[in-house]
Amino acid sequence: MSKITFMGAGSSVFAKNVLGDCMCSEVLRDFHICLYDIDENRLEESYAMLMAINNNVNGGKTRIDKFLGVENRKEALRGADFVVNAIQVGLYEPCTVIDFEVPKKYGLRQTIADTLGIGGIMRGLRTIPVLADFARDMEEVCPNAWFLNYTNPMSILSGFMQRFTGVKTVGLCHSVQVCSEHLLKSLGMEDKLEGRTELIAGINHMGWLLKLNDKDGNDLLPEVRRRAAEKNANEKHTDMVRFEYLKRFGYYCTESSEHNAEYNPFFIKSRYPELIDRFNIPLDEYPRRCINQIANWEKRKHELIANPSLDHVRSHEYASRIMESITTGVPYKIGGNVINNGLIENLPREACVEVPCMVDGSGVNPTYVGRIPTQCAAMNMTHINVHLLTIEAAVTLKRDTIYQAAMLDPHTAAELSIDDIVAMCDDLIEAHGDYLPKYR
Repeated sequence: MSKITFMGAGSSVFAKNVLGDCMCSEVLRDFHICLYDIDENRLEESYAMLMAINNNVNGGKTRIDKFLGVENRKEALRGADFVVNAIQVGLYEPCTVIDFEVPKKYGLRQTIADTLGIGGIMRGLRTIPVLADFARDMEEVCPNAWFLNYTNPMSILSGFMQRFTGVKTVGLCHSVQVCSEHLLKSLGMEDKLEGRTELIAGINHMGWLLKLNDKDGNDLLPEVRRRAAEKNANEKHTDMVRFEYLKRFGYYCTESSEHNAEYNPFFIKSRYPELIDRFNIPLDEYPRRCINQIANWEKRKHELIANPSLDHVRSHEYASRIMESITTGVPYKIGGNVINNGLIENLPREACVEVPCMVDGSGVNPTYVGRIPTQCAAMNMTHINVHLLTIEAAVTLKRDTIYQAAMLDPHTAAELSIDDIVAMCDDLIEAHGDYLPKYR
């Protein structure tokens, strides 16, 4: 019997989407599902939820087991064909709170802080040691498994797994498959959705929509640029940063404006506070979401966990489609995060890039893109510098490399002096305590 192991199964909503999708699949519904987490209550909640879905969607055909704690991790992984990763090391409290509150003392404000910036650096540094433990176990007990990583910072974590372990890894982010649909709908171009073709390439959360054609092959980007500029000039909305990208750089990117507001030196500037209102930037957005999710969980938990008639409709997540394709050999196209190795010629070979990939019985096969527009590659490079240095810091345990990663982050460098960046990093390392290894 083939096996799927879900790491971080206490992430109930996401586990419902990915594993519920698997139970809706004729190919995957007989697979053995193993749930792993270090939080007993959340693990039990997800187990109850998935057992209800199994009974209602699948007639109870899927075998589901649960594994609690580090001492049972290896058994959860043993013999797995696919390992889905959705862990969050340090959770909202204490670690996300630390990632926001310590930088605030230095005048550095953030929106999401899970991908780039000092928040993304610290999240990467505390997660890589855990993934290294996963990799050692996988190399021993399921060496042929595919590791499907959904955890942020995507490029840092996937890049580490791909370069420094023997585990077959692809990074997955749902922002790719909803990018052009969201854009066209937001501009009143819904009639162009059916039959459209597109090319997205770059890096995670900044993959560029380089081509967008209608079903007849007509280029939609000139009209997209015109409408986006008009909308930004005439109304306040939630996607103003990415529309400004369209105006200034010529291309739209995959992840939301609240994310991209902190990925550059242009929008969150203490010297120009009026930019926050002008571009409708939600500072402290991720903590706000976390607080709301925690507050609403009791109601949501009743709907998901205590509902014996719980159903599931297959989502747009890539994971189950990838598993189906590798299992059956029937090709399926995704946007995946993989090591560059020349796929995008004007980005470093060791960078983790997001490109179209064809999945089949041989696994995940990335496609060659060539050169992307110079300005797009330049924007990507400001991220890649941080990605590579954060990975290096995690591997070498050199504190100076953490400082260098932070100094080269575009938003951090635009706001703070070198001395303040170093002091902030030291404060963050101390505040995270045992969630980080010891740096020299």
